[in-house]
Amino acid sequence: MSTATLKRQQHELSTAERQLEILDDHQSIGIPSFQQKLKEIGLFPLNPTGMSIFQVNLGKMCNQTCKHCHVDAGPDRKEIMTKETMQQCLDALRDTDIQTVDLTGGAPEMNPNFRWFVEEISAMGKSLIVRCNLTIILANPKYHDLPEFFAKHKVNVVSSLPYFAARRTDAQRGKGVFEKSIEALKMLNAVGYGKEGTGLKLDLVYNPTGAVLPGDQLELENQFKEKLKTGYDVVFNNLFNITNLPISRFLDYLITTENYQHYMNELVNAFNPSAAMGVMCRYTISVGWDGYLYDCDFNQMLDMKIEEAPDHISEFDLDKVNNHSIRINQHCYGCTAGAGSSCGGETV
Repeated sequence: MSTATLKRQQHELSTAERQLEILDDHQSIGIPSFQQKLKEIGLFPLNPTGMSIFQVNLGKMCNQTCKHCHVDAGPDRKEIMTKETMQQCLDALRDTDIQTVDLTGGAPEMNPNFRWFVEEISAMGKSLIVRCNLTIILANPKYHDLPEFFAKHKVNVVSSLPYFAARRTDAQRGKGVFEKSIEALKMLNAVGYGKEGTGLKLDLVYNPTGAVLPGDQLELENQFKEKLKTGYDVVFNNLFNITNLPISRFLDYLITTENYQHYMNELVNAFNPSAAMGVMCRYTISVGWDGYLYDCDFNQMLDMKIEEAPDHISEFDLDKVNNHSIRINQHCYGCTAGAGSSCGGETV
């Protein structure tokens, strides 16, 4: 491991520790602990309902630097999952009945072994999700054929699009991102994505801008479909609402703008026991770029490794994963507010 990588990991650890200290100091802002909330509804300790999604972070390198990114991804990040660790993921999957593999990043496509990994997973008969930021398709000629590659392997493409207009999208993701995203969506549509009868699913992800909770998912989906179709002749299947969790860049934003206490109060006041019952950590295992295991990718960014089971993919034990206690903290309020939030949108 290079000196630069070691220094980066040390910096990340200190960042994760700092953020956990902020989250743990809940009494100073007058809110109950998330653990106490779960106890009140008889849901503590929080346990899995059976793993059905295997989520893999292929690295933190990305061609964008989005303001809301909970991964803190960007072009300067060098953390990339090795082919050896990817093979360990394949070996672990082969011995399970987990049917869905969810590939994320950064931009997962920037991992040099991305296509090999997709081909291997596809050959196993697993359902594949790739979280594509859209602009990667246009970032370099070597990515221009990604729509055809995705279609060949029946990949469910899930893409973030903060809004159906340029101003709000570019404010969150960078100048010119909306225009490039629309062009990429048209390329995906051209090979059948989002179109009825093709079996090629194209889903969009909506994150609110600012310290607010997302609106009604179905209402937003209808607005997006109308605006993108009439304005750009773009179609897609579903829109997923995802609440911004108070970690990483978004936590920094909340503190800088003095919105942290307000936002946490919003999350606590919107706590929904039904959403808590369906949180994604109960059926999803998250694999970090270095092979370590987490209950979700948000815990991954806080360096909260899985407990009561081997914590590295090289020693993966599904039975133990299915029977451990899930690690929680104050950021978990984000997944239980309102209609709930997961990588697949609302949970209620």
